[in-house]
Amino acid sequence: MTSPFKKNINKVEATHNLAKNEIVELLTNDEINEELFQAADRVREKYVGNEVHLRGLIEFSNICSKNCFYCGLRRDNKNIKRYKLEPEIIIDFATKAATYGYKTFVLQSGEGNLYTLEEMLYIISEIKKLDVAITLSIGEKTEEEYRAYKEAGADRFLLRIETTDKELYKKLHPDMSHENRINCLKIIKKLGYETGTGCLIGLPEQTMESLADDILFFKELGADMIGVGPFIPNEDTPLKNETGGSFELALKVMAITRLLLPDINIPATTAMETLNHQGRLIALQSGANVVMPNVTEGEYRDLYKLYPGKICINDTPAHCRSCITGKIQSIGRTVSKEYGFRKQLR
Repeated sequence: MTSPFKKNINKVEATHNLAKNEIVELLTNDEINEELFQAADRVREKYVGNEVHLRGLIEFSNICSKNCFYCGLRRDNKNIKRYKLEPEIIIDFATKAATYGYKTFVLQSGEGNLYTLEEMLYIISEIKKLDVAITLSIGEKTEEEYRAYKEAGADRFLLRIETTDKELYKKLHPDMSHENRINCLKIIKKLGYETGTGCLIGLPEQTMESLADDILFFKELGADMIGVGPFIPNEDTPLKNETGGSFELALKVMAITRLLLPDINIPATTAMETLNHQGRLIALQSGANVVMPNVTEGEYRDLYKLYPGKICINDTPAHCRSCITGKIQSIGRTVSKEYGFRKQLR
């Protein structure tokens, strides 16, 4: 006799729909984890294939105006050496990384007005000349700024919600608005960006119900890419003594997200590998189809301290490219040579 949990897995694999209570049931039951991961992997193969898309990550400034309780880049952290790369250095990092075969870059920084609009448009337009896709991950902006970035050549925008639970969001994000965060995501979607968001798993006071709401929010938004990672406490933040999230639960949220949104792009996040030395490969076999190797050079790899234990901080971009390619091939997958846009179901 098939258990109700396995019935839910069969249902979501076939229909890509689940009710909130059914998602909660899958999240809380660990007896069917392997079946869940296998189903997510089958859906991943069916809808996005066996190619893994590499996104070259450039962490171009760790200065942030926000004060999020979980993040090492938070404004009030005085134990971090701040940096802000000159536009020409950012462009140079991208130019070098393009020679390793990257067809897409993620330009990521802390939030705030770190660069003028003119500087950002210059950076975007120059990197676009490399014949690559560009993802921006630079926080909340005005609709006019989002539009200008798009016109300059930005293709995607990543703005993580971290939690859709309004009360929890308010506790963890002083001086920030849950409504504005969601409104920014809607503007990004409206302007025609491939829209990315994501959540942290294991935040204090987070419930299985709120995680289910996160997943359903991704579906309602029509997100094109979702990043799911475990919360890892940072000693330089107010949450330094919290337990943190588990690798297994983060993997389950990711797998259920794949089952509900079968054709989106989902990265195997580096935070997963911080908790499990095979984390990215396991994620790639449980629904993920994207990896974001760091192509930032020098000391900046270490200075972008979102959380402790960050992997590959002493590697070069060339080594990272070679290493991740070998890992991907070791599980019978291939590295894509395409830009990695979502091939949406019709």
